[in-house]
Amino acid sequence: MAKKQKQKSDVVLTSGKRKTAIARAFARPGKGIVLVNNKPIAIYTPEFARLRLEEPILIAGELAKGFDINVDVRGGGWSAQAEAARLAIAKAIVQLTNSKELKKTYLDYDRHLLVADTRYKEPRKFGTHSRARAKRQKSYR
Repeated sequence: MAKKQKQKSDVVLTSGKRKTAIARAFARPGKGIVLVNNKPIAIYTPEFARLRLEEPILIAGELAKGFDINVDVRGGGWSAQAEAARLAIAKAIVQLTNSKELKKTYLDYDRHLLVADTRYKEPRKFGTHSRARAKRQKSYR
């Protein structure tokens, strides 16, 4: 009996992170349907987040029309979730198309379409007020 050879799968799993938000994108060839947390991207709110999510799809143009992408986002706020999801979507499209041109276009437009932004909120210090560097004021009068 002959050994089965591994075939390259048409399914791609990618992830994106921003602050405490984590997005996982599941992409495969299809009709161009994009779902974020099982909602079509067209009805995703707030509008600013929807526009950020559509950027990698609009930049890819016709290349992105042939893929179904399902994104699951957890943690963080709506802005961080949008950033994490757009990173995952862009990475999925680049992996499915294997296009160097598209990768260069993404990097020229916004580096954070393919490279995660690792900044996060500085933790609050002991003996301080509500923020990381807020200290109690002194008065010598």
